[in-house]
Amino acid sequence: MLAMTEILLHGFWRSSAAYRVRIALALKGLDYRQVPVDLLAGEQYGEDYRKLAPHKLVPVLEYGGLRMIESPAILEWIDARWPEPRLVPDDIDAAATVRAMAALIACDIHPLNNLRVLNAIRNDFDASNPQVKRWIGRWIADGFAALETLVAQHGGIFAFGDRPTLADCYLVPQVDSAERYRIDVQPFPRLRAAAAAARALPAVAAAHPDNQVGAPSCPPPEV
Repeated sequence: MLAMTEILLHGFWRSSAAYRVRIALALKGLDYRQVPVDLLAGEQYGEDYRKLAPHKLVPVLEYGGLRMIESPAILEWIDARWPEPRLVPDDIDAAATVRAMAALIACDIHPLNNLRVLNAIRNDFDASNPQVKRWIGRWIADGFAALETLVAQHGGIFAFGDRPTLADCYLVPQVDSAERYRIDVQPFPRLRAAAAAARALPAVAAAHPDNQVGAPSCPPPEV
């Protein structure tokens, strides 16, 4: 039974979208309970889970009778519900820049490289693993090139300024994903430095996939 004040997060240990929500919750110092959804086993397609998430994706966040899907909406809700420390600046111009950084990942990189898209490329077009890896690398590199410019313009210690923001919640999982697929991130020094600063925070380290419920002791191989 879910208590009215309990945060319940349905997610997959390696999901970038669930990872960014875990980072936000940890930066806010919020306790939550995880319910693992095994995407590799297809649990997201089960009838019970589809009642929670009709789009058959993770994460889903439950709180006080509310049920929310889509990580961008969840992250904005978390920041509004628990406003300190702020993840989106109060200044509307700064907020627009932070949201643009986040959207570069959420809209331009991640959707093209998530599990269902990669499976479709393999199954519908008979793409080989090297071809899939080139697909992944293409969209990560294109998005990171744009993001590198924004971090150079607006970054400090972190992706935007000297405090972690929503941009870092998106950046860290995407850099982890790039490294996991062995994509060359050396051309993006400002982006890498911002990600390293965020990863050094205990809250962000605690949200790492390897530390989550359901994470195997030996992760399955990538493409």
